[in-house]
Parts: sequence; structure tokens; C-alpha cells
Amino acid sequence: MANEYILTPEGKAALEEELHYLETDKRAEVGERIKVAREFGDISENSEFDDAKNESAQVEARINEINMILSEATVVSASKRSNKVNVGDRVTVDMDGRERVFTIVGGAEADLASGKISNDSPVAAALLGHKKDESVVAVGPTGRQINLTILKIEH
Repeated sequence: MANEYILTPEGKAALEEELHYLETDKRAEVGERIKVAREFGDISENSEFDDAKNESAQVEARINEINMILSEATVVSASKRSNKVNVGDRVTVDMDGRERVFTIVGGAEADLASGKISNDSPVAAALLGHKKDESVVAVGPTGRQINLTILKIEH
């Protein structure tokens, strides 16, 4: 089963920016580290060389991952006319008595620390398709129920 990547226009732009940085500046920086480490002599016992080669492999893997995501992603923009929660929307909810704000994004750009939750997460899945003032229940991975009331939807 192929992964279905969903990106907001902002998420796509951020990935394109990261890709550009990795393909230009970061590749050159790591290449220079490899060159300098080679000059230290015997590469069989050269930790600087090993570290640089490992970093190079990580950079190339991330470049490949971003290229794959961008080639397979569906870019969604928030519907301006909908009064229901969609991917790309910023939603303010009452979550078991506490006000929380989430932006619903595709899994590739989810970042809980900045309030961006994946559309596949239990909370986002419960909110999608519902309107302001509706109450929904999300079931967390441990089976705990989370009561949510939609206070505001921003597109």
C-alpha cells in the first residue's frame, strides 16, 4: 500500500526549501568535510571521515525522502466557503475543559510542538467534517476518550 501524502501549500513550500538547502549548501558542506577528513591520512581508522560519510548518507536519504513525498503528495488548500473542518484549517477546541489550537496538516508536515497535527491522528480524524459548536469524541491510542468541542474554525 502506497503512502498517501497530504500537504498544505505552506508544507510543500517548506519541503521545497529544505530540499534546496540540502542539495546545495548541505551537500557542499558535507563534501568539504569528507575532503578534509581524507587529508588526515589512513581512512580506515579515521573517525572524522566515518562521521562525514554517515552524515552524507543521511543527507542523501533525506533528499530522496523529500523528492518522493513531493512527487506523490496531494496539495490541499483550505476551502474558503466550507463551514466544516478540513485539512489546512486552524481549529480552536475545548479539549476536556482546556482551550487548544491545532492546525490540521498531512502527516509529512505534522509537528506537535508547533500545534500541527496529522489528519490521520485521532484528534484530527474526529474533527474533520464537523462544524463550529459541534462536540466530538476522539479515542486515543490507549483507548482514552478525549471530548472536544469546536470553538472556532479558521481557513
